Amino acid sequence: MGGVNIYAIIESGGKQYKVTPGQLVEVDLLDLAEGDSIELDKVLMLNDGETITIGSPTISGAKVTAAVAGHIKGDKVFAYRFKAKTRNHKKMGHRQLYTVLTIGEILTGGAAEKPARKPRAKKTNEVTTDGA
Repeated sequence: MGGVNIYAIIESGGKQYKVTPGQLVEVDLLDLAEGDSIELDKVLMLNDGETITIGSPTISGAKVTAAVAGHIKGDKVFAYRFKAKTRNHKKMGHRQLYTVLTIGEILTGGAAEKPARKPRAKKTNEVTTDGA
């Protein structure tokens, strides 16, 4: 049905994002200018269409390249504080700043799935001829 489904789960600003090549992602504000490129090396999981690699906690050598598409402000969030019987109230607003990233390529860096462990030998109750 339609092409290779490659994606990665990255960490930026203490939050995790599932990204695919060409996707626009809003992350917490980064100190970069518009048009700059960045390499995100905290790759937690990687799916290259054939194998899934899970890091512990990150995958060494794997990177996601991205370009800064711009900076935006999020929706306004209101906090309302009210104290009963004193007619004391305070309404506060906040707008979070975000950096919009355009995901370029997902580099595996030779990350391969760990080899499977050999299955353990099953213990059997064998009776020897000498009775031991």
